[in-house]
Amino acid sequence: MVIDIAPLATTATSIGFGGITGFLIGYAIKKVMKIMLVVLGLLFVAVIALEYQKLISVNWNKIQTGLSSTLGNVTNGQIPGTHENIAATMSNIGIPLTGSLTAGFVLGFLRG
Repeated sequence: MVIDIAPLATTATSIGFGGITGFLIGYAIKKVMKIMLVVLGLLFVAVIALEYQKLISVNWNKIQTGLSSTLGNVTNGQIPGTHENIAATMSNIGIPLTGSLTAGFVLGFLRG
């Protein structure tokens, strides 16, 4: 009796590639997010320091209104540029690839 391992090899390759790629993407995204948050924090501190020194004037009410409307849109799911058919697209790629990509992304994001 001969067992054909070609389908198993294809699935294993897909799972391995998806897992490694997901891990690298998650790790990189977390590192980039950390750098961006540090830069934004330093920028915020600089603006507050300049306002404290009376070198600039900041309209905090206008900033609060803009942030409230933006965050309200995000929490309501009204993010511009999102696609409704992303689930269909991911399922067409294949469950082993998308599953391992997602698992790798989560592990990479947690390790980053």
